[in-house]
Amino acid sequence: MRLRLLKKNVAAFLGVSIALLLLFYWKLTNKRLAGELLPHEATQSFAMNTFNYGSVLNMRKSVYDSNYRQFIQNADTFPEDPEVVLVVQVHKRPAYLKMLIESLEKAQEVQKFLVVFSHDYFSEEISALVKGITFCKVLQIYFPYSIQLYPNEFPGHDLRDCPKDISKENAIKTGCINAEHPDTYGHYREAFITQTKHHWWWKLHFVFERVTVLQGYKDYTVFIEEDNYILPDFYPYFKSMTKLRNSHCADCDVLALGNHDGVSNFVEHSDKTETLGWMSTKHNIGMGISRDVYYKLMGCNNAFCTYDDYNWDWTLQNLSGTCIPKPLKVLVACGTRVLHTGNCGLHHQEACNPDEAQQKVETDLKAVTNALFPQTLTLTGQGPVEHKPHMKNGGWGDVRDHTLCINYATRL
Repeated sequence: MRLRLLKKNVAAFLGVSIALLLLFYWKLTNKRLAGELLPHEATQSFAMNTFNYGSVLNMRKSVYDSNYRQFIQNADTFPEDPEVVLVVQVHKRPAYLKMLIESLEKAQEVQKFLVVFSHDYFSEEISALVKGITFCKVLQIYFPYSIQLYPNEFPGHDLRDCPKDISKENAIKTGCINAEHPDTYGHYREAFITQTKHHWWWKLHFVFERVTVLQGYKDYTVFIEEDNYILPDFYPYFKSMTKLRNSHCADCDVLALGNHDGVSNFVEHSDKTETLGWMSTKHNIGMGISRDVYYKLMGCNNAFCTYDDYNWDWTLQNLSGTCIPKPLKVLVACGTRVLHTGNCGLHHQEACNPDEAQQKVETDLKAVTNALFPQTLTLTGQGPVEHKPHMKNGGWGDVRDHTLCINYATRL
């Protein structure tokens, strides 16, 4: 009975969301019939001022409107097709996002980039940072199931939800709505914990299936986060890495342009790469995915969405060698081209210190400057490519999360 009720709640939620989406599409279609312009025809001043932060309802409308229009900022200045696509998952650390944008501006041949900023938190401060970019093409997309848009109902926190640490027995007695569905460790869902995995999977669908300007793009799409910082030779390194993959590692599924070693031994490793099996703790930064690999992942939509781990990267490691029969093989940059600046966030609860992060980046850049822009890359090591089992982290036991996640494949 409770399971049927939960499924009905999720179905009702999805039904309302779809109804809103259809309403906004209908309005937009009528506007076009009346002579208004589509995204690629719109003026920059019009398209960039449509997001309304006045209320939750206004933000929901703006999210659907913006995702439909897909306005490409700076398209007139840079009319050529992009040669590298960078997708940035953005939450609400504007100081770190500002550092990332500064690194993009310093990147060689940045005018050949399309940078897609995928937001799950909506603010004028963050929007202003992105709107200030003039050096490459930019697209902003918006996660439509953000907890900011659903503050008092699923996928946010519903007041009828079970407290995280209540026992299942007591949860059933109290009648909280998800009492039958704690995670592996007996804990109930926390919305702020589940959001990142939801956003990552939705973003993957949206970028490969719904972003119009990328329908003909054949190269790797690189995924980073707001607290990353790319090095100045990111673009030439990316091109060299894809060529090396095609000539020496045709069965490599993923590019890892970053690693978590920082700049230690960077001078020695700047021009070196290696191959390994996918590992969450090593290959989740600067991750390049081709359309073929995207299709492999979509074949595991249910497995991804029902695996009891709130981390997208640990979930992906579980798929590699289970649902995906042949473990994912990664071509790895031994000298990282993506730095991690974050010293706070979901897994780091201490207070943010962006000034300290900025100072470290400046120190790191001085240390690596003379070793950037290698003439050629070499493949120096080939590690084992095998399934790496791990202890699941939980936090993803609620069937509502499973259902919503699974439905991204059709309801975007």
